[in-house]
Amino acid sequence: MSRAEREAFLADVHVGVLGVDDPRNGGAPLVVPIWYSYAPGGTVVIQTGRDSVKARLIRAAGRFSLCAQQEAPPYRYVSVEGPVVEVADPADPVDREAIAIRYLGEREAKAYLAATGDQLTDDITFRMRPERWRTADFTSFAESVFA
Repeated sequence: MSRAEREAFLADVHVGVLGVDDPRNGGAPLVVPIWYSYAPGGTVVIQTGRDSVKARLIRAAGRFSLCAQQEAPPYRYVSVEGPVVEVADPADPVDREAIAIRYLGEREAKAYLAATGDQLTDDITFRMRPERWRTADFTSFAESVFA
């Protein structure tokens, strides 16, 4: 993918898969699904519980990875990795609302935000600056095989 294509893909709505170094139990990374936001040229924004394993590991590592994929053919993915450049504690309510609307739509997000308002004091926001990108786009392969 070109730079513009990979950034546009990451900016689309996908459930991300976050990966962070986890030195516990033999050192396999912690890998979990997560909602995120991204605008081309910007930072990857995630929110999680302040006291969660995920937050503790991100703070310790100072960086994380995120992979977004298209789960239907033609398969595509974008993976980014980079340093945490900002931590907002408590979570930024503007980011929280934007992420909820991104995944749930306007009406459902309002209900979700009202029902989970306590998370504003329990969650923190991490911003990661993408340094390394990995991408794959199997569109041309699928077109040549299935045409």
